[in-house]
Amino acid sequence: MNRKQKRVASSLASAVAHHQAGRLAEAEALYRQILTTVPDHPDALHLLGVLAHQTGHAEAAVELIRRAIAMGNRVPEIYTNLGLVLQALGRFDEAAEAFLRVTALRPDLAEAHQTLGSLRQRQGRFEEAEADYRRALALKPDLAEAHLNLGLLAKTAGRPVAAEAWYRQVLVLRPDHPGALMNLGNALHDQGRLAEAVAHYRRALTIMPDYAEAHLNLGNTLMALGDGEAALAGYERALALKPDLAEAWNNRGHILREQGDLAPALAAFERALALRPDYAEAHYNRADLKRFHAGDPDLAALEALAADTGRQPPGGAVFLHFALGKALEDAGDAPRAFDHFVRGNALKRSRLDYDETATRALFDRIAAVFDAGLFERRRGVGDPSIRPIFVVGMPRSGSTLVEQILASHPEVLGAGELRALAAVGDELPYPEGVPELDAAAFARLGQAYLARLPPLPAGRTRITDKMPGNFLHIGLIRLILPNARIIHTVRDPLDTCLSCFTRLFVDHQEFSFDLAELGRYYRGYQALMAHWRRVLPEDAILDVRYEAVVEDLEGQARRLLAHCGLSWDDRCLAFHQTHRPVRTASAAQVRQPLFRSSLERARRYQGRLEPLVRELEGEFVPMRPPAGVGNDP
Repeated sequence: MNRKQKRVASSLASAVAHHQAGRLAEAEALYRQILTTVPDHPDALHLLGVLAHQTGHAEAAVELIRRAIAMGNRVPEIYTNLGLVLQALGRFDEAAEAFLRVTALRPDLAEAHQTLGSLRQRQGRFEEAEADYRRALALKPDLAEAHLNLGLLAKTAGRPVAAEAWYRQVLVLRPDHPGALMNLGNALHDQGRLAEAVAHYRRALTIMPDYAEAHLNLGNTLMALGDGEAALAGYERALALKPDLAEAWNNRGHILREQGDLAPALAAFERALALRPDYAEAHYNRADLKRFHAGDPDLAALEALAADTGRQPPGGAVFLHFALGKALEDAGDAPRAFDHFVRGNALKRSRLDYDETATRALFDRIAAVFDAGLFERRRGVGDPSIRPIFVVGMPRSGSTLVEQILASHPEVLGAGELRALAAVGDELPYPEGVPELDAAAFARLGQAYLARLPPLPAGRTRITDKMPGNFLHIGLIRLILPNARIIHTVRDPLDTCLSCFTRLFVDHQEFSFDLAELGRYYRGYQALMAHWRRVLPEDAILDVRYEAVVEDLEGQARRLLAHCGLSWDDRCLAFHQTHRPVRTASAAQVRQPLFRSSLERARRYQGRLEPLVRELEGEFVPMRPPAGVGNDP
């Protein structure tokens, strides 16, 4: 080594010492001095690039490190550092190429496989990412981040049980890992184990109180539990810690919409989109509150996103097509609107495991079990409470409107779509186990249902349960709560089904994403309602037609209150002014006075509904009109 080389080596050693000690200015000066003497010194270029990244000059760092590689510095460490800088810049494809070089040079480096997997996961290359994580674990079984990322992959694939197992493995290795605790909460939420999810979010926050994402997800679970105020507090805390958290803005808007604060809700969705212009769910939520017009720049933005859905996360394209369908319908372009509704429904249907045969068989089994003889043999059983008022029917048939009218009465609590009746049914083989129950069991089931209801505020004596699908369980209701009132909401079949088809149900209603399946489900529902009318007393169910409510609000409201044994109250006519959480797809509509534009909506799509029309014209079962009510079907 000659004198010059020795001097450069000494300077490099001093520079590295300064760098490691955090004296970055001194280190930079020495690296640059070396490069003045040897302009293409590969180590100085590389380390100066690392320093540039540390001081916030990422683009310069990429250039310096690439120059070092060009000069022959091609050790695994240099590709690792290049990949990290590119990752920080969001250039994930280039970063993945860099880490692919690392794994080629050092196949035994578990952390490199793990990082490569995380980059491929960002690219949507999920199978390759999973293989990378599994290679990393084969080399280093206690690599917690690889277990965590395999859990995230399982969640993305819709496998929450598998995700839970991976997160629990992380916690075996690192019991206080806040990310694993939070993601375990997510997996439990996805399985419907909401109380357990809350406990894990709170444990994560005990360890890391400023964990914005944990506050966000705790809010999501509290929202699912029906505690809107606590959920909103969680979102506010998340945004105080991380104001650019778009999902928190979106979900905050969701709660505000439920509470009837529509202008602040719209502003929250707008804020989410300002932060993430491609945020499909926020576009969908905004579309629910906004009226679009031809030439609207927001409509143009939606069309651009829907034309290129490849970069959307799973399910994102579904939100975009439904949002664009609604926007185009607002703008008067029904043909193109329907095209997007069809595409959105097809995508959603492809992600569902809906067993239509089993569903139709359930309808038949219920009708066979709950025959007239069963009601005759079990006359007088059940709990005598008059507290519940059940509002049943097809989704989008006016049930939210009816509940809002009732909830405007000072004696009625509008509780929304409760799962209490389904929980009671889960306690026995249903429906075949019902005839085996004795009188005490029917009373016990009625009491179990009542115990699951929300507590009544002072002055309230009645509560609505507006789960539309409870039409399946009208027979069970009559046996366990014979004095409960049952209201059946009805709307024109085509308008009902079209409204289902053009509304994205995030959960449940799996029958609604294919026109033919939807029509067959409607026929099954109609046949079951006809069965209930045959086997139950004529006054057991009050049919309320949506179109009749629109035409004669006061007359129909009086019928409702009389059926429920409630005195008249003028506040029921000003239902849109009633402030309460509404957790259904009609949350925005019931904040407005009645309008006629939703009547005969199907006329806009004549010629496009043939699969639905064919099914509805099948075994049509006419409804029996209530006595003395001329405008009911």
